[in-house]
Amino acid sequence: MTPDALRIEEAISRSTPLARLQHLLKESQARLAVVRSVVPPALGPHLKPGPIDEAGWTLLVANAAVAAKVRQLLPRLEDALRARGMQVTAIRIRVQ
Repeated sequence: MTPDALRIEEAISRSTPLARLQHLLKESQARLAVVRSVVPPALGPHLKPGPIDEAGWTLLVANAAVAAKVRQLLPRLEDALRARGMQVTAIRIRVQ
């Protein structure tokens, strides 16, 4: 007889590395929500959350034109994230 399978949430909560990964994923999505509230509405659909590590957060963008505009807005994005209590070391922009 095989034991009952664990639900995915239970498996993640039992594994420290998976729980940390889930936390980072939620944090990245929360940062994206803040960024989308600050950038012009036309840019929002062209942004995706990227990884968070010790060096900072990566914001994935659709193309070079969006990357250029987002780079211009970086001070505003950093201020918005800090205003919401999020630690900001660096925001990296990567074209996907």
